[in-house]
Amino acid sequence: MTKAHQDNNLVGLEPVRHLYVHIPFCARICPYCAFYKDHMDRSQTERFCQALLAEIDHYAKRIPLGLRTIFFGGGTPTALSTASLQTLLEGLHERLDLSGLREWTIEANPGSVSARKAALLHRLGLSRISLGVQSWDNELLKLLGREHDATQAAQSFQIFRDAGFANVSIDLMFGLPGQTLAQWETTLEKTASLQPNHISAYCLTYEEDTDFFLRHARGELRSDADAEADFFQVAMNRLEAAGYRHYEISNYARPGFESIHNRAYWKGADYLGIGPSAFSTLGMSRTQNICDYRAYADRALAGESAVVTNEVLTPGAKRAERIALMLRTNQGIPYNLVEMHRDKTEELTRLGLLVESDGNLLLTRAGKSLADTVAEALI
Repeated sequence: MTKAHQDNNLVGLEPVRHLYVHIPFCARICPYCAFYKDHMDRSQTERFCQALLAEIDHYAKRIPLGLRTIFFGGGTPTALSTASLQTLLEGLHERLDLSGLREWTIEANPGSVSARKAALLHRLGLSRISLGVQSWDNELLKLLGREHDATQAAQSFQIFRDAGFANVSIDLMFGLPGQTLAQWETTLEKTASLQPNHISAYCLTYEEDTDFFLRHARGELRSDADAEADFFQVAMNRLEAAGYRHYEISNYARPGFESIHNRAYWKGADYLGIGPSAFSTLGMSRTQNICDYRAYADRALAGESAVVTNEVLTPGAKRAERIALMLRTNQGIPYNLVEMHRDKTEELTRLGLLVESDGNLLLTRAGKSLADTVAEALI
């Protein structure tokens, strides 16, 4: 794809409201994670941060940016040193108008948190923390290859609170090999007792190109759909009873603390992704950057595009994505989006999996356990 062709795809776009920044560094590679990541190399981080800023410069000249949300994901963004984070954050402030920003999230690993780092993040405008606790059981944390233990996770949560963060989310995982329902209930109770503003609870999936996938294929690790359904039901019961709204299949929030950035994804909004492996969806174009942070930095610092793939989305593909993602939310999907499947929607309603409300189709409590199956029927 030529640079001219890329730039033509950007002509006439509305201001982009949502920015994703991929920081791939990890102190330890988790065996279940399929996102692009690499071991931390301190000699490369300053150059990498400059490359991110160079890519922002590249886009700022080509598309209008009126940001409402920023999300730093990874990898482990907090694996960057305090000095590197300061370079990156101050560089973004210098380059972008952030006056309209409503939410700025960073993913944090409890093993890479310090009071100094938390204070810097708060001072330079980050407003939301997504803390990757995963479990409060130390044996399960070892299985997951995490570098922290339960004590560190609790201390990290408190560090962010003490730094002034009023919006802290805790990420959890269930359906882990050997995990019992009692362990999951204990994790949910411990999490709720800390009173985070938001909780994400994800079922383990065995993704290709991961160690867990290979072990699952060899029969060393086994999944249990019935047990996973039980874990999911317990999460809904316990977290809703604790005052959290189940606003998306894997996400629970206190009123007013739903993720603005993620909701934009689910509604099909345009977003710009920078960093190695990052996706962008702008209009009907979806691109992905090169999945190699050294090659990415070479391109960005040379003033070249880091994009290596470009897909032109069809209206049908956009519609299918919107159905699959919005159906998972408590807002559901507009009925007219699936009106051509009236027979299927009526059948799913009779089965107690869907309900109509104010012109939208929503998953019932039973339907939430079969969200992917219901979505496939409607696409």
